Amino acid sequence: MDVIELIKAAIIGIIEGITEWLPISSTGHMILADEFIRLEVSPEFWEMFLVVIQLGAICAVIILFFHKLNPFAPSKGREGRRKTWVLWAKVIVACIPAAIVGILLDSWFEEHFYNAITVAVALLVYGIAFIIVERVKGADRPRASGRHTTEALRAHAAQEGGSQPSALQALLPKRQPSKRGGGAAVSDVDHLGFGRAIGMGVFQVLAIVPGTSRSGSTILGGRILGVSREAAAEFSFFLAIPVMFGWSLLKLVKGFVLDKLVLTSTEWGVFVVGIVVAFVVSILTIRFLMGYIRRHSFEVFGWYRIVLGLVVLAFFAATSQLFVLQ
Repeated sequence: MDVIELIKAAIIGIIEGITEWLPISSTGHMILADEFIRLEVSPEFWEMFLVVIQLGAICAVIILFFHKLNPFAPSKGREGRRKTWVLWAKVIVACIPAAIVGILLDSWFEEHFYNAITVAVALLVYGIAFIIVERVKGADRPRASGRHTTEALRAHAAQEGGSQPSALQALLPKRQPSKRGGGAAVSDVDHLGFGRAIGMGVFQVLAIVPGTSRSGSTILGGRILGVSREAAAEFSFFLAIPVMFGWSLLKLVKGFVLDKLVLTSTEWGVFVVGIVVAFVVSILTIRFLMGYIRRHSFEVFGWYRIVLGLVVLAFFAATSQLFVLQ
């Protein structure tokens, strides 16, 4: 087993774990990484690996939000379980547009738009869009510590008490309409209606264009539709679960069942290292992002996308590969 290849796999796992969740385009980073970090593996394995490595990233979401996503949690009362099932219904419904478009047009878009020009333009356009939307929407108001404690107690009371009001709920002050998120109409995924959920799912379709970023398009859509930064990011994470699990499963079936792919010992090592590193880095990245956006806007990611778009253009123009990516 080649140690150098395992180190390369770890670097790719780090890139995946960071860029999958930040709205900065994993595709833009992966095509640059592929120019400098070429794994000594078969083309068939590389094609599968680029998708399946996302399993590590998505497992991080499931671990971090397991209680929220688990309708069978013993601590949840009837109302808590109902809210969880409704949340899953929103996620599934919101994924339908991307699933339909992806099945019908993914190969066509990859064939016609997978080039440096498209990736760079998408990076630039959505970078500018993030800056404009964040400035129009304004800054999220910081959550007061006392209010934060009250909200936490209220959520705990609702889960413990189910549909019946408990003694703890009776002692808490009545909920006032939220004004967080620069006047955002929705500050929590539990309050996200099916209309806005489907709207964010429609924005997710835009990620079929290389360089757009799946998380970037859904978060941007959420902000445009009046969803707070935290709620938009969180729902974007949840939307990734069926999409990335489904796509990874299809690639595994295609690789191991249909194409009867046989991996070398080095490829197995790359496979495991990449997924594990992507999982660990994803946990750190998601925690960072959720903490960061409580105090800051997404504007910095817009500027980063603009810089990366210019770098992609300059690099591939210098190497005469603007219209072709291998």
